Amino acid sequence: MVEREIEKSDIEAARRLKEAKEKIDAEVSKVIVGQKEVIEELLIALLAGGHCLLIGVPGLAKTLLISTLAKVLDLRFSRIQFTPDLMPSDITGGEVLEEDKTTGKRAFRFVKGPIFANIILADEINRTPPKTQAALLQAMQEYEVTAAGQTFPLDLPFFVLATQNPIEQEGTYPLPEAQLDRFMFNVLIGYPSDRDEETIVRTTTAATDVQLNKVMSSQEILSLQKLVRKVPVADSIIQYAVRLARATRPLENGTHEYIKNWVSWGAGPRASQYMILGAKVKAILAGRFSPSIEDVRFCAHPVLRHRIVASFNAEADGVGTAEIISRLLQDVKE
Repeated sequence: MVEREIEKSDIEAARRLKEAKEKIDAEVSKVIVGQKEVIEELLIALLAGGHCLLIGVPGLAKTLLISTLAKVLDLRFSRIQFTPDLMPSDITGGEVLEEDKTTGKRAFRFVKGPIFANIILADEINRTPPKTQAALLQAMQEYEVTAAGQTFPLDLPFFVLATQNPIEQEGTYPLPEAQLDRFMFNVLIGYPSDRDEETIVRTTTAATDVQLNKVMSSQEILSLQKLVRKVPVADSIIQYAVRLARATRPLENGTHEYIKNWVSWGAGPRASQYMILGAKVKAILAGRFSPSIEDVRFCAHPVLRHRIVASFNAEADGVGTAEIISRLLQDVKE
């Protein structure tokens, strides 16, 4: 039995997480209408210790969604608006010269920037130059900030959600593929359904005072992130995730002809790692103790979406990465 491979305390923690997930959904739905899959993808990335790239047009309540999630999880939230003149020190913080009023002596003191929070919303990350982007990406990778020769650890859990506006691309600095690869998920936030939009308009134009209850603490999230690593995975599930990632590479032996025609660069090893980590969390959130093929398939689109570089042939044929991933999910056998 799979349950025997996990300690009893871990099994109980996994069961509590399933109940907590239902409470999180209920609390977030007090403010956010719809977007159930988006919320689940964000929770999966958070509990897997990853970061997310959010793609959506303005006005879809991205900031409200993230700040609401932070309140429900009792995490400190910080929003950084990325602009062309933003400097790395505007994110990380810097030294200020202070004078001691009693002694008259002056000394430098480090003032922490907005990156010292648990959940960071990096708004329109492609609007700022690469040097400033790199400051954020370094913190994402190393969970620490270096300034004035000193290293300052970041508070854990540390979860970055970077948004990109898919409409206005003039004057932007697109993230290179190597930096995009640092994000676990690429989450698409689409327009609401007509019924959901009616509900949004009705609730946001009326006098409402929503009280959010805290469902989880930062220490509980950290313990659950450790629990995810303990979840056992069958060899066949790992092999499927690896085959799926390798099938995106046009130079791989035995790859499909449409991949050779439509893909310039495929996904690296991080893709299969993140599909397995995501599948583990997906299983636990559903009250199961081992992931299935369907859990891997659920994570395939958000993991592979930003890791496949489509070729000019794909653009000429009107084919996007979503269609390429969907075909691979049909063609790569379990």
